[in-house]
Amino acid sequence: MGALAGRVAVITGAGRGIGREHALLFAREGAAVVVNDLGGSNSGEGADVGPAQEVVDEIVAAGGRAVANTDNVADWQGAKNLVDQAISEFGRLDIVVNNAGILRDAFIAGMDEAQWDAVVAVHLKGHAAVLRHAAAYWKDQSKAGNQPNAAVINTASASGTTVPNAGQANYGAAKAGIAALTLVAADELARYGVRVNAIAPIARTRLTLATPGMGAMMAAEADAVEEGGFDAFSPANISPLVAYLATEKCPITGKVFAVQGGAISELAGWHDVKTIETDAAWDVDDIAARLP
Repeated sequence: MGALAGRVAVITGAGRGIGREHALLFAREGAAVVVNDLGGSNSGEGADVGPAQEVVDEIVAAGGRAVANTDNVADWQGAKNLVDQAISEFGRLDIVVNNAGILRDAFIAGMDEAQWDAVVAVHLKGHAAVLRHAAAYWKDQSKAGNQPNAAVINTASASGTTVPNAGQANYGAAKAGIAALTLVAADELARYGVRVNAIAPIARTRLTLATPGMGAMMAAEADAVEEGGFDAFSPANISPLVAYLATEKCPITGKVFAVQGGAISELAGWHDVKTIETDAAWDVDDIAARLP
């Protein structure tokens, strides 16, 4: 009996990279998995059922249960179709892992509207859309007396939480929004038996390999790893935390965790560092003198 035996999971962006590792591990731990992937390029263009189906074939060949889905999670109806497929195929839904993402990097002064809209749509709206339809299902189950023991794991990023990355205003803003969405959803959905957490992973994927500076570093690290040695940037390092957060016995909710290689860190959001106060109306010169 695996840690996720009997549970049904939807995993978005699961045809490649981190999402693929999630799907394979979840299946090994006993979950039935809906492998969602549009099959597009790094920038979100095009579509191909191949990546999702290949992961499904690998899971089924190993004795697991999985089906492919190629709906666009940035589309409200597409997200609903994804949730509905899990329920129709496997009879229930216990876990949502929001992982799908694209990159369209550009500096702010040169970014066009399409670059902004596409990234925010796939990341932030894609998380919100799947979460919305899954939450509606769990709410209905709770009201019917079938209290869920459900889990959502969202995917934020260091780019939106701890290390702002020049050239990724669209991506960083979306990822910061996902972290905030996670905290709000955790508060709202607790009454329906749903826990909501997020991860901010660092791993070698086709997206990070395409990021200037980071890609070269990760590629060099891969070349330096001796056969059978520990690869700190392998995407497989991310999935065990996600699997734990998805288990029935995990009590954690409303948290964001940075995860990389052999390290897991709990992150904290905006907080007061220093406060200045006045008993009268603010004066500009007074603020200038007292504000750090």
